[in-house]
Amino acid sequence: MSEVRVITINQSVFAQNDRSAEIIRKNLTEQGTLFLNFMSSPGSGKTTTLVALINRLKGRLNIGEMDVDIESSLDAQRVADLTGVRSLQIHNGGLCHIDADMTARALVEYDTKGLDLLILENIGNLVCPAEFDTGAHKNVTILSVPEGDDKPLKYPLMYQVSDVVLINKIDTLDYFDFNPEKAKSSILALNPNAVFFPISAKTGEGLDAVCDWILAEVDTIKSGIL
Repeated sequence: MSEVRVITINQSVFAQNDRSAEIIRKNLTEQGTLFLNFMSSPGSGKTTTLVALINRLKGRLNIGEMDVDIESSLDAQRVADLTGVRSLQIHNGGLCHIDADMTARALVEYDTKGLDLLILENIGNLVCPAEFDTGAHKNVTILSVPEGDDKPLKYPLMYQVSDVVLINKIDTLDYFDFNPEKAKSSILALNPNAVFFPISAKTGEGLDAVCDWILAEVDTIKSGIL
């Protein structure tokens, strides 16, 4: 019988990433900048939602935005054109995620001093981005009505790591078989501390409540509580 070598790994393969993420969080906390990581599947309305939120908040906060895509700078350019805030495009070399080291390298290029809020629009993917801590203070996931209320059952880790879930495109509820309470129940079974906001990025419904939450989180950062 051939000999099989067995090795024991006592440290998480994500340990280095987690250390880098903690450094990012610490540095941004010390300078009073709230860092939010927005995740979702493609087509959920992530960019449209961010544009709407930024335009509501930019008169009250100094905001920066970074956008992750495999190719193109379409979303970053769209955010910059429609909001006027400084936006940085990150190309992740064809990977399905961005990790803390990639985020740290991007932050070297993006001067965050003086920012109240920094937003990372993560790559459209419900699997890989959930596995990597980017150094954000809070993770926000967008679940859109056309995707179906069973998404949390299919991609549980995404909802386990999300502090906030925006249920987007509620203006289409009459046209899709989507039960908001069923979706919430599935998510709460995975993450009892999840906070929910039903929104429509198209009509603006519910966005003021999200802005109030963001403003409160900024105040928390600046007060040194977080």
